[in-house]
Amino acid sequence: MMDLLLPSEVCVAEAFHDPPDLPLLGTEAEEVSRAVDKRRREFTTVRWCARRALAGLGIGPVPIPRGERGAPVWPDRVVGSMTHCQGYRAAAVARDTDLRSLGIDAEDHLPLPDGVLGLVASDAERDHLAELARVRPEVHWDRLLFSAKESVYKAWFPLTRRWLGHEDAELAFAVDGTFTARLLERDAAVPAEGFTGRWAVDGAHAVTAVTVPPPR
Repeated sequence: MMDLLLPSEVCVAEAFHDPPDLPLLGTEAEEVSRAVDKRRREFTTVRWCARRALAGLGIGPVPIPRGERGAPVWPDRVVGSMTHCQGYRAAAVARDTDLRSLGIDAEDHLPLPDGVLGLVASDAERDHLAELARVRPEVHWDRLLFSAKESVYKAWFPLTRRWLGHEDAELAFAVDGTFTARLLERDAAVPAEGFTGRWAVDGAHAVTAVTVPPPR
């Protein structure tokens, strides 16, 4: 799914189940030593995906520890992102000469729980989602908005090392599978025009991806 959303210079690896007996490297095992089994399996499989994706760049198996705010710490000169949800794990990586940053997210393709949309969407965004629902009623646009904002944050944070709230980015979707994110929180490290991304849904999952190209 995810490789359809990303340019050719990005290496992607996905998994739809948790293979048994996957190794953890470096401090990874310690980081999830107190986690419940579900969390350990997610953590382990998504790092297995990340190492497979890194192999596509010619990089051998390396630890991918959690850094500031839980963001993965990638090898030097690599940008990347990871995601997991029920029945799906994925990682995407690229050379920093090809992309400045990237963010991916996957969510269960279901409506958001009651009350959540009001926390993550502005009035204008809710009106926008209502219009989209009249055109494509089979898409859970509220969940897609949540996913896209997660991808935006994952692309934003490595550039700025700053928090970005759901209220700090205003998104607009096109039914052709693209979206734009106007960033209401400004930072000199990010493009003034904001971010662009792509989205897709199937019966089970909603996936989004944002890439930030090098300066022209």
